[in-house]
Amino acid sequence: MKLAFVIPAYNEEALIGKCLESVIAEVARAGMREDVEIVVVNNASTDRTGIIARSYDGVRVVDEPKKGLVNARDAGFQASSGELVANIDSDTIVPAGWLDTVVSEFEKDRNLVALSGPYIYYDMSGWNRFLVGMFYGLTYLIYLLNRFVLRVGSVVQGGNFVFKRSAWEKVGGYDRSIQFFGEDTDVAVRLSKVGGVKWTFALKMKTSGRRLEKEGVFKTAGTYTLNFFWVTFRGKPATTEYNDVRRH
Repeated sequence: MKLAFVIPAYNEEALIGKCLESVIAEVARAGMREDVEIVVVNNASTDRTGIIARSYDGVRVVDEPKKGLVNARDAGFQASSGELVANIDSDTIVPAGWLDTVVSEFEKDRNLVALSGPYIYYDMSGWNRFLVGMFYGLTYLIYLLNRFVLRVGSVVQGGNFVFKRSAWEKVGGYDRSIQFFGEDTDVAVRLSKVGGVKWTFALKMKTSGRRLEKEGVFKTAGTYTLNFFWVTFRGKPATTEYNDVRRH
């Protein structure tokens, strides 16, 4: 099954290179060069993000002038063709074995339409990583409750999820009215109506903890939790504004 990496990027000249190098290395390690496309969405960047991304062989760059995470994910989805669409972020680092997990999970469960897992914050303090680990424990309990008991949705980690193109088209694609918070929960809720949406600790993704470090673990976790429940039970996020966090 063909797979497309879709990578939104807004003013990410400091980190986009590391992200793309990790993707290219993982594709080569998995022996999937002929089955994978890599699409970077240059989302209204004013720095060298687009130039850097275009310098990598095998990487296609598309421009989305309308700023916003969901706008960028949608533009990348439209520009790609893989039946499996891997949605990662430009500050993530794909670990070795990530593609093996994706392929294995979708091959063993034909009803699976989306797969997601946790972040590993490689640049955060040990104490903050401990706090994040506690929150992920709670996340898993909520996942089990929502998916198997209440049957109102599932859990998707934005920046670390893969879905089937056919399933996403079936539920209507991206809701561009969502700016940032709640986009992953919207994916989980709607895709749950047409198939299985699995969250597993086996699908780990490395990422920068810059937002958590800058805004605080509890504040950030609280905002994400609020919007998770808001989207799950009311259909729209409670938070419409967000801060751009960049490391230069």
